[in-house]
Amino acid sequence: MSITFACSLFGYDRQVYYRSKSRLIKSQKRAAQVVELVKKVRSRMPRLGGKKLYHILHPELKKLGVGRDKLFDILRANYLLIKPKRQYHITTNSHHRFRKHKNLVEHLKVNRPEQVWVSDITYIGTRDKPQYLALVTDSYSKKIVGYDVSNSLSVAGSARALSKAIRSRKYKENELIHHSDRGLQYCSNEYQELLNKAKVKCSMTEQYDPYQNATAERINGILKQEFILGRKVSDIEVMNCLIRESINIYNKERPHLSCKMNTPEFMHDQSEIVIKTYKTKRVEENDPLLVV
Repeated sequence: MSITFACSLFGYDRQVYYRSKSRLIKSQKRAAQVVELVKKVRSRMPRLGGKKLYHILHPELKKLGVGRDKLFDILRANYLLIKPKRQYHITTNSHHRFRKHKNLVEHLKVNRPEQVWVSDITYIGTRDKPQYLALVTDSYSKKIVGYDVSNSLSVAGSARALSKAIRSRKYKENELIHHSDRGLQYCSNEYQELLNKAKVKCSMTEQYDPYQNATAERINGILKQEFILGRKVSDIEVMNCLIRESINIYNKERPHLSCKMNTPEFMHDQSEIVIKTYKTKRVEENDPLLVV
């Protein structure tokens, strides 16, 4: 059956049919180009969300005539939307004999880099080969300034992460507060000696409430959810390389909503930009420990 006969049979104009077919082909071609752009970005940031993809790809998407809503339509149609997955492993032991410190940042407004550091430990290993990632993150810039991968929850891993952070300090003349949960690692004599030697004040959550150390837990979540989720790595040296590369990409390439879509590296080199804050039921408006 010819197209002309079919169009006349169903009362459909032939020109309208060809224009519709042309638009469909053009739309499919454009969608394919967008998918390629997304895959290129996700080759380095495998689980980057749609908002940040739109920010990074905005110049190319603008040329293609693709707005934010259209981008999400294309991601949805091609099964490229990211669904968050959560894994829960207890890494905090607050039942110990060491001194616990007061919360010094609860009502503090963070407005510069190296004003507050936040620390946390997260589980990244497999069932057979447990591994733990200790991070020290700048609360203002969201830059990861120190890290360590270890196969145990001993103090040594957290201490190595802190030592890296201290060596990387850029604004040594400014007062710095280190904030963490009340885990044994952070209360230990070894860890406290490192803080005292570097003249860094110690602050801790005063109860087990994830909102009181939200930034640290969120940064841990970003690395796990966006970079290493689904990668079964049992060799600790290989995991170290993976984490090092992921942190480098995170610090230098990944935009942050709370940093006005700037990268942590960019934010850490200045103090003029006011970071974005988010209200929750349990976090005050000016609380620096906020979801990013």
